[in-house]
Amino acid sequence: MTSDDELARDLAVAAGERLLAIRSEPAADPAALRAAGDRQSHEFLAAELARQRPDDAVLSEEGQDDPVRLSARRVWIVDPLDGTREFGEAGRTDWAVHVALWADGELIAGAVALPAQGRVLSTADPIKVPEPPAGPLRLLVSRSRPPRFVQDLAERLGAVTVPMGSAGAKAAAVITGDADAYVHSGGQYEWDSAAPVAVARSAGLHTSRIDGSRLTYNQASPSLPDILICRAAIAPQLLETIASLEPGAAQQSVSSTSTPELT
Repeated sequence: MTSDDELARDLAVAAGERLLAIRSEPAADPAALRAAGDRQSHEFLAAELARQRPDDAVLSEEGQDDPVRLSARRVWIVDPLDGTREFGEAGRTDWAVHVALWADGELIAGAVALPAQGRVLSTADPIKVPEPPAGPLRLLVSRSRPPRFVQDLAERLGAVTVPMGSAGAKAAAVITGDADAYVHSGGQYEWDSAAPVAVARSAGLHTSRIDGSRLTYNQASPSLPDILICRAAIAPQLLETIASLEPGAAQQSVSSTSTPELT
């Protein structure tokens, strides 16, 4: 039987291929394109997980939340199309497909497919994060609504901010060494980070809440509003600097919006 790591990777890739086909349709209205991508990718992933792992529960951004998952030992956490906005914009490659598996309290498998980049990162094939280049730290931020506290953080660190689309694309940039850290506090859900976190951990990266606490999944409320993914060596510096910012600044950034990250 296909391992969980391989299944996560294969399903993310296959969903991505379907999304590329949808995106290639001529003269597609952007709103209709986004809706079709969300729906069809979700339907494919839900059907395949039901076929290949019928005893497992599923938490999907595009599916109805079934409370049975809270008593399940194994739960697949998926975002069928992460970066829906970017998917609807011609030429953009910073959108992704997330497939992760949570079991007995831990993320044990995951994959982030970047179909428009022809790339997939997964726990089936962990990669070695390259050494960073000389120069200032590179912090990834939402391209449309970067949290103010991240701008303050960059100033304190003498870092540069790099706008990018989906959460998966940003996490992938840290995993591949194209950036040093992904720091976010503007609102997210479990499906936004489960697969990126699983893959980042398999690559030896630090993952946590922005206060340094543990990221937990398959909770009654799927809201998981903030995240830090970075090279382990710089995690203490980042966490210390975040904590030193004006008291409550990061949390105010979280509470200022009840919506997930808009990329």
